[in-house]
Amino acid sequence: MLSSRRPLWATTTAVTMAVLLTACGSRIDDDASASAAESCADTSGDTVKVGAINSLSGATAINETVIADAITLAVDEINADGGVLGKQLDLIAEDGASEPTVFAEKAEKLVGSDCVAAVFGGYTSASRKAMLPVFEDRNALLYYGQQYEGLESSPNIYYTGATTNQQIIPALDYLKEQGVESLYLVGSDYVFPQTANRIVKEYAAANGIEILGEDYTPLGSTDFSTIVNKIRTADADAVFNVVVGDSLIAFFREYSSAGLTAEDMPTISMAVGEEEVRSIGASDLEGHLTSWNYYQTVDSPENAEFVAAFKEEFGEDRVTSDPMESAYTAVYLWKAMVEEAGSFDVPVIQEVAGGTTITSPEGTVTVDGENNHVTKTARIGEIGADGQINTVWDSGEPIEPDPYLEGYDWATDLSAN
Repeated sequence: MLSSRRPLWATTTAVTMAVLLTACGSRIDDDASASAAESCADTSGDTVKVGAINSLSGATAINETVIADAITLAVDEINADGGVLGKQLDLIAEDGASEPTVFAEKAEKLVGSDCVAAVFGGYTSASRKAMLPVFEDRNALLYYGQQYEGLESSPNIYYTGATTNQQIIPALDYLKEQGVESLYLVGSDYVFPQTANRIVKEYAAANGIEILGEDYTPLGSTDFSTIVNKIRTADADAVFNVVVGDSLIAFFREYSSAGLTAEDMPTISMAVGEEEVRSIGASDLEGHLTSWNYYQTVDSPENAEFVAAFKEEFGEDRVTSDPMESAYTAVYLWKAMVEEAGSFDVPVIQEVAGGTTITSPEGTVTVDGENNHVTKTARIGEIGADGQINTVWDSGEPIEPDPYLEGYDWATDLSAN
């Protein structure tokens, strides 16, 4: 059973590359939702429906089932603490099945038929881009808790995961400070890894870092022998890894079998957290690096309470990770917005959302009303033999979101796309 007391930290102070090229430059339009359909959410009774879409099957289920657990935990805690504006939350969970088209179908069901007040979920950028038109056309709200490639904003999406300047650029800055002069790029073949590595190449060109190779593989791939052999032959100082989903298991096992170690060719991963370490095995990952905004080892009372609550609900052997914490935080951020608005109505929430601040397990997050992203503290972690990830560097304070990289001269061409 969950404790009925309010969590300590929950306090409020206020597809394809064609899809990528057409959607990357989209920005919030203040009038975008003016003619959109009104929400059919019924908030007149004692309960309010909310939705969640996570892949419970398919290639990214390894990443997303645990995110679904974190969303459930947040909803259960909020209900135990009296709900939102005195109303209990009725969570309707859907399986995105690791397919963008399914995510779009489930989003349409949730906002069009189930009439939920908000939806939490999405994992790959392809899934988010597939859902975006649904939420904009119906003027509904999606809280997207996954890190992503940036170059997007929407009045109907709140991005609680890291954007590029809160994860990718801090990782590159750290590698540069460590003396890395060459990189090999590897990733899954979809929007996020492709765009992330395009940004990496622009950064590298501006900072004297040589790119010795670049390879992609479809989601769900299990054969990395050729790619790992190319990595070994290239002999780069480090590998920038944006492989996602269950392919990570095959990649790191092949990497280890080839005799590559963190000592001679470290990887820095954008999608390896504690849950992925459990699946891959710490022995194949020890010493390798990750770039996130949260680790289970974050030392704060708020995080200690989150970890304890999660383990109490789902088992002492379970771990927490960045995507889980970000999704958990997203539910509380929506609650804070609703309470600030005094209403579940989307236009009212949109009006007051900017500046909404909560203290979460990862630290303080504040909504930027200009782009609907949140401030986040960047952290570089090293994977230990015990499967935990220990911070070896952090930004010291939350980083303001810059999804279009407008603060970086070398990224001018990227921002223009």
